Amino acid sequence: MYEIAEKTSRRNRRKVASTRWDRGNTPYFVLLCLWAALTIAIFLWVIGNSLKSNQEIFGNSWGFPADPFGTGVENYLNAWNISNMGGYFLNSLGVTAAAVIFTVGFSAPAAYALSRIPFLGSRPVFYYFVAGMGLPFQLILVPLYVLFVDLNLVDSVVGLVVAFTAVSIPFTVLLLTGFFRSLPTELEEAAAIDGTSEFGIFFRIMMPVATPGLFTAAIFNFVVIWQEYLLTALLITSDENRTLPVGLMSMRQSLQYSSDWAAMFAGMVIVVVPSFIIFVALSNRIMGGLTMGTGK
Repeated sequence: MYEIAEKTSRRNRRKVASTRWDRGNTPYFVLLCLWAALTIAIFLWVIGNSLKSNQEIFGNSWGFPADPFGTGVENYLNAWNISNMGGYFLNSLGVTAAAVIFTVGFSAPAAYALSRIPFLGSRPVFYYFVAGMGLPFQLILVPLYVLFVDLNLVDSVVGLVVAFTAVSIPFTVLLLTGFFRSLPTELEEAAAIDGTSEFGIFFRIMMPVATPGLFTAAIFNFVVIWQEYLLTALLITSDENRTLPVGLMSMRQSLQYSSDWAAMFAGMVIVVVPSFIIFVALSNRIMGGLTMGTGK
């Protein structure tokens, strides 16, 4: 089943690659290249400054570090231990992993039911999930905080996982609904003829075939949740429960007393690099999952 999904993914990618180049897309291509070059330059600048001393940063922030292995290791150790980025990292890893698992776990059955099982009201329910994506996130902050106070979930890792899962479900359902719709119906029909129940068809047939789509949804949610700041700053008040983005902000505020900008740059690298590595390393799987959701 997974081989069928992979073949469909490769076929769709070949169709995209074989599409004739439209000269009208050239300005957009150039603009994207410039944007990518600017992003890479800023990213390399941050990494370079994380390997310098504070004197080098203030002297020439665009130059090469004099002792990247000695000074750089010291900067990262200071950020990891003294600034507690190590604790923030573990908190982010646990919260993100749990939120991604629950988001995909709840969204996959909903997306399958909306895309493959006809029932009364399926379209309004689907639009209800879509409407959740169009609601400005800032509008729900106050009622969300009041609700979490009543549920005693403020300053709780469990509460943060619940919040991340809730706000991530609409996008995940939308993504997986389009993916499930693109899968061939012959698999379900053959399983139904063999007497497999609806739950058996979903768990034993469709879930293995849908692995690329589930993987794509998990990666997107990981990148977004890993870097989320506003929701964490609202719900987490104690230092021991902070995640990396909030911890980095508190680290920046403390710099007005210590002025350790080299450790600050090292902390920025610690925040960005994990999601960057995962996204780049698994980009082929992401594109494969997305292209599988475009055709039938």
